[in-house]
Amino acid sequence: MGEPLLRRFRKPLQIDAASKRKVVILLPGFATGPARMRYLATQLERAGHTVKRWGLGHNLGPDANTLDLLAQRVCEVSERFGQQVVLIGWSLGGVMAREVAKLQPDCVAKVVTMGSPFSHTPYSNNIWRTYQLVAGHSVDDPPIPSDTRTKPPVETVAFWSPRDGVISRRAACGEPGERDRVVALRCTHLTFPTAPDCIMALVSELES
Repeated sequence: MGEPLLRRFRKPLQIDAASKRKVVILLPGFATGPARMRYLATQLERAGHTVKRWGLGHNLGPDANTLDLLAQRVCEVSERFGQQVVLIGWSLGGVMAREVAKLQPDCVAKVVTMGSPFSHTPYSNNIWRTYQLVAGHSVDDPPIPSDTRTKPPVETVAFWSPRDGVISRRAACGEPGERDRVVALRCTHLTFPTAPDCIMALVSELES
């Protein structure tokens, strides 16, 4: 909650201009919206990247139309800018990014998840009861049948932190066949979109 205040006392991040500018779509975490991703967007834009919202407002969990709408959004952005899009998703947003990349792999260059529970069991986090209450469905019976462990057919990178406090390491890291690489950070779950180490790791990912 005090993150905006703390940022005033930090030195600005040393972000160099990108060697190749990318188009990025940020997917917010559960019960958050684009405003929560604004600081991250600003830092990536400092490097010269084009950063777009996911277009679905607050993330209150998927319904029967969510993935189709998001896939349409991704392909529209890809077509508009003439390049594949990098999807960066925080928590539930990362799970949804993986699923959209399976639907439209030709429009997606890479998926980066940040503390996203795509592996292990639906109970490998500390907010599954809250999720059920808000989303209106059991974690064992999602409205969109999918195998979240299956890796999208694009480069897929999983960010995780031992200090997460919400999502377990097993869920956020996955097994080797469920993602291409893992990156360990030192932020908490709520600070993935604002923590300096996470932001600099994303800047590095966009260079590769």
